[in-house]
Amino acid sequence: MTGMMIKELGKSFGARTVLQGIDLEVRAGEWLGILGPNGSGKSTLLHMLSGVETPDRGGIELEGRPLAGYSRRELARLLAVLPQDALPPLGFTVREIVEMGRYPYQNWLGDEKEDRSALVERILSWLKLEELQERTVDALSGGERQRVALGRALAQEPKLLLLDEPTTFLDIGYQLEMLERIDRWKEECGMTVVSVLHDLNLASMFCDRLLLLHEGRIRGIGTPEEVLQPEGLEQVYGTRPYVLPHPDGGVPQILLGREGWRR
Repeated sequence: MTGMMIKELGKSFGARTVLQGIDLEVRAGEWLGILGPNGSGKSTLLHMLSGVETPDRGGIELEGRPLAGYSRRELARLLAVLPQDALPPLGFTVREIVEMGRYPYQNWLGDEKEDRSALVERILSWLKLEELQERTVDALSGGERQRVALGRALAQEPKLLLLDEPTTFLDIGYQLEMLERIDRWKEECGMTVVSVLHDLNLASMFCDRLLLLHEGRIRGIGTPEEVLQPEGLEQVYGTRPYVLPHPDGGVPQILLGREGWRR
């Protein structure tokens, strides 16, 4: 299992400060959900955790080492990223895209020390991509491409999986199915997951802890029960919701009332 330590993290773009004073520990083996309204800094934080963006202030440690000290190949063996925009319409087949997740482990001839073809087969089956495996990605729907992108990420065998709105292109049935499969993979492989989510109800159902951002600062961190409180959500989102226990398991679920939008 892999965790992260984030210390006094800050990021600005020109004169605009996007994140400031972010102190956070991502605990090994947990699922941490990052919440907040548009413009709160969620995706920027995820980009910095992945090494794509460099912080202006503070630092990030992965397994006790500064994130900036890893080579791209080393980092790709530890963490994988599922971006918000899934895959562009490429001419590669589904199988070829999933197999690309093995690149960090291959030499310049494309060979690995161990045969991991069984892992690719398992992922194709796991994500219900077997019947699509010979189709090119440009012939798939957005939701299907999202599943293929997840398959490529899982083929990296990451210890840390970073997800940016993984359910964006999926209908409600596939949303639940994808998150349940990620959760089961996490438990079986001892993987740590950090995900940006807009859907507070799904975040409450799947995440061990939630991080609530507002205007680039941490406004709450803790269990779903601790973070999803009506008063705090009203301050961040500008509307006061009803918070009720889910009939299965009792985790908090959000309901909006029309009165909440009236000033």
